[in-house]
Amino acid sequence: MGRHTWGKTASALILAVTVAAVSGCSSSDDAGDGKPTGTAVAKATAPSVKEATTTFQAAVTKFDTDGGCLEEEPGTCWDQMKALMEPARDLRAAMNAEKSVSADFWTEAYTLIDTMEKGIAVGEDKGAAGGSAELTNRDDVLGSAHDLSDWFDQHPIS
Repeated sequence: MGRHTWGKTASALILAVTVAAVSGCSSSDDAGDGKPTGTAVAKATAPSVKEATTTFQAAVTKFDTDGGCLEEEPGTCWDQMKALMEPARDLRAAMNAEKSVSADFWTEAYTLIDTMEKGIAVGEDKGAAGGSAELTNRDDVLGSAHDLSDWFDQHPIS
C-alpha cells in the first residue's frame, strides 16, 4: 500500500513539473497573437548615443565628485568600478545601434570599453599599484572610463 501512495505522489509531482515547464514555453503576451508587447519592445531598444553618453559621463562625474577611489587596498573600489561599467555597456549598445557613422568611427571607443570589460572580468578590485609602475584592473576600468568620457567630448554625436 505504501508503494501505491508513493507512486501516486511521484506521478502527480512529475505531472506538475511537466505542466509548469510546458506553460513556461508559451508566449508571454496577453493578446496571444505572438507579437511582443510594448514593454518587451521598449526593453530591447537601445538608448540613443546622446542619451547613453550623457548617462555614462554623469556616472564618471559622480565617481569624481564622490571622491573616486581613495583607498589603495584591494576590494575597496569594486562597487564604483561596476557602477561605471553598466552605463559603458549601455553606451556600447547605443553605439552598435547608431547608423549615422561608420563602424570605424567607433574604433577607439570600442577599444576603451573592451579595456574596461577586461578589468571587470578579473571579478574583483585588485587595488592600487601603490606607486609602482605596474597597472591593476582599477586602471583598466577607471582610467579607460575617464578616457572614454573625454573621447565622447571630442567626438560628439547628436
